[in-house]
Amino acid sequence: MSVSARTGSPMPARRKWLVLAGFVVFCLAVGGIAGWATSGSIDSWYRTIAKPDWTPPDWVFGPAWTTLYILMTIAAWRIWLTGGGFDGAARTPLIWFFIQLAFNFGWSFFFFTAQSPLLGLVEIVPFWLSIAVTMVLFWQLDRWAGLMFVPYICWVSFAAALNFAIWLMN
Repeated sequence: MSVSARTGSPMPARRKWLVLAGFVVFCLAVGGIAGWATSGSIDSWYRTIAKPDWTPPDWVFGPAWTTLYILMTIAAWRIWLTGGGFDGAARTPLIWFFIQLAFNFGWSFFFFTAQSPLLGLVEIVPFWLSIAVTMVLFWQLDRWAGLMFVPYICWVSFAAALNFAIWLMN
């Protein structure tokens, strides 16, 4: 058993693992639904638009996003553990975690489903900022959790540059 940061009392191991499972299911569901919602646009639209030479091959995106969702999940869980759950010091960082996930989903919808590089570009700015805020708040409670967001913000920075280039080219 570990000790709850909020109450100072022991936290049952079962509860810790159930919360981790909840984070896994939720994060992968967001990614899965976004992937499902965008999949129709990949063949019918995305492959037909002009893209810069430095665009990664399509097969890179699935493993990259899956890895990022897993890192996000572990980071959020660590914050939940360290910060005493949703009622403790973890509350604000976890609210920002869920905000950035909503922006994450929104970008996929605007760029792919709406087939609008412009809307994707407009949306990726608050998306990126919400990741940065979440990363800083996570860092303040648990440095490892904050560090787990570094690959994510780097990938979204790359996605923003790619989104911008696609917008310019189309």
